[in-house]
Order: sequence, then structure tokens, then C-alpha cells
Amino acid sequence: MNFGPWELLIIFAIVALLFGTKKLGTVGADLGNAIKGFRKAIKDDDGAAKPVAGADGRVIEESSSKDDQPS
Repeated sequence: MNFGPWELLIIFAIVALLFGTKKLGTVGADLGNAIKGFRKAIKDDDGAAKPVAGADGRVIEESSSKDDQPS
């Protein structure tokens, strides 16, 4: 399924009409920040176990390294 430039322009125009250009700008900025944060997290990962927090701040899953597991 190939989309040419005219089809993409029509799709973008419909999306802009549905959501508004301001909303699309904030969604794009949020997506960019999420990608940037993901790349930083991968780059800074030193292999240490870090707890994963949910939206409410509670720890929902805690990763463990091989050193922490009982033998």
C-alpha cells in the first residue's frame, strides 16, 4: 500500500481538522520528549536494577540483577 504526497496531505488535513493544530503540536512535542527520554535511559543504563513506578508513584515492578537472586 503506497501513499503518495497527495494522499498524505489529505490525511494530514483531516487529522488537523479533527484534532486542531495546537493539539497536534503538543502531541508531537510530547512524543519527541518521550523518545528523548527513552534514548537517554538506554544510554545511561548501567545494568543496575531500578524500580519501575506507576502513574501514581507506587512501585509496580522491581527489576533484580543476577547478583540479587538467591543461589
